[in-house]
Amino acid sequence: MQNSSKLSYDVIVVGAGAAGIMAAITAARTGKKVLLCEKLSKIAAKLKATGGGRCNLTNTLSNEDFMARFGRNGRFMTPALNALDHRALIAFFSEIGVESHAPDGYRVFPISHSSVSIITALEEEMEHLGVKLITSCRIEALEHDCEHVRGVRTSDQTYMAPNVIIATGGMGYPQLGAEGDGFTIASEAGHKITELYPAMMPLRTRETWVAECRADTIPKVEIRIDLPKAKNIRAFGDLIFTQNGIRGPVVLDVAREITPLIEKYGSVPLMINMTKGLNEEQLRAHIKKAIDKNPEQPILTHMMTLLPESLCRALCTLASADPEKGFNKLEGIQRDSLIKLLAWTPLTVIGHDGFKMAMITRGGISLKEISPETMESKIISGLYFCGEVMDLDGPCGGYNLQWSFASGYLAGHLKK
Repeated sequence: MQNSSKLSYDVIVVGAGAAGIMAAITAARTGKKVLLCEKLSKIAAKLKATGGGRCNLTNTLSNEDFMARFGRNGRFMTPALNALDHRALIAFFSEIGVESHAPDGYRVFPISHSSVSIITALEEEMEHLGVKLITSCRIEALEHDCEHVRGVRTSDQTYMAPNVIIATGGMGYPQLGAEGDGFTIASEAGHKITELYPAMMPLRTRETWVAECRADTIPKVEIRIDLPKAKNIRAFGDLIFTQNGIRGPVVLDVAREITPLIEKYGSVPLMINMTKGLNEEQLRAHIKKAIDKNPEQPILTHMMTLLPESLCRALCTLASADPEKGFNKLEGIQRDSLIKLLAWTPLTVIGHDGFKMAMITRGGISLKEISPETMESKIISGLYFCGEVMDLDGPCGGYNLQWSFASGYLAGHLKK
């Protein structure tokens, strides 16, 4: 039988992802005896995969602009970002031996462009601070008396602590450990869980012509949702066509808005500008200028000054226009249709692959029941939350990792 003192800690952190590791390090730095529990055999599985393994840590936006990208719940992050903004996060990693940079002036990566360097440095810091790490350890329940936390319970062991930090992430990428454990724990403790949707993921379209256009990445695309109550939702970035739909940064950003709408309406119409913001009038002027230079060239050649050939041919087919004809030799209805399609190409999203392909989760533990100043539960004393387990998610570009680190840092500054 183990000595009970060996099973008692000042704080237990459940989940060894970005948020949980930061919470454990922060608590240990303030002299707390820390236990970090991870159900997988290794820590930081999702962190290792983020940014294609390059680990986009954060970005250089001001706190105000950063929070705005999270929508109506963004202001909740104010205390956490005041405590650990992108500059402080960069300084933290520099302190533990990882230098970073922003090659494009916006997204911040470790100079190694490898998540392994981040994880190794975090592991070494935890070891240096004496954080007790137990892997392959699944927490099944929270020990509490409805007012105060007492500890956590596994299938065969109970660990005691007056503080427990839940950092289990969401539902995205279950192969990396996300199974919604934290939602179950929080719900059983009396917390409300908002509706959960997969986010930051590829989308499937009704249109099949997308399969013909998979060879090229289309830069600087704008996507708008073509529904009356979602007219103001738009996203910008690179677009990639797939065998059955669309992906790429712009799709990852807008997917969080689309997945709830698919559940509600069954399909979601989109309008996509792939011509770097040119409107119909500007497109007519662009093509006229090209025709003036080369009046005998087919419309396909003129269109290819704007878009890749495969996409140009697909749009010509949609407009019932012969791509080998000159623009002025097309019928008026064909010319008008082609210009409209170049300005705004319609696509209809009809589905997705669920949480198995979702990088993050939209929804989570209700923010109304969590103190933004401390990340502590308003229901049970000594219970804290950080990272994706809460109802707060942002676009791609370092937003969600910054939030995980900042909320973990704040949660780790325990009141007792």
